[in-house]
Amino acid sequence: MSARIKAVVDRFVRELKEALDAHIQGRIMKEHETQILISMEGRAIPPRVATMSMSFQFLGMLNKYIAEIALQGARLTIERENLEKEKSALMGTASSQDNQDGEP
Repeated sequence: MSARIKAVVDRFVRELKEALDAHIQGRIMKEHETQILISMEGRAIPPRVATMSMSFQFLGMLNKYIAEIALQGARLTIERENLEKEKSALMGTASSQDNQDGEP
């Protein structure tokens, strides 16, 4: 049963890393495009301010991912507990069957 849970967790972590990497790459490209637009339009927005704003947005997204990981962890914990209960029930049924089979 724990192998099944580990596989689910590993898949979730792998997919989350891929999504985070894609998001980071997107943010880098967006920041680069913003810097080009700022320089082309001659706005008075210092690049540092624009970068800080993007950093805060990124931190917000990162916090969202962290919250999602915590939620998934809670779900996996509940699933593991349910699987353990099911295992205990099945082991109890098997033990009961063995006792019945041993009686003359």
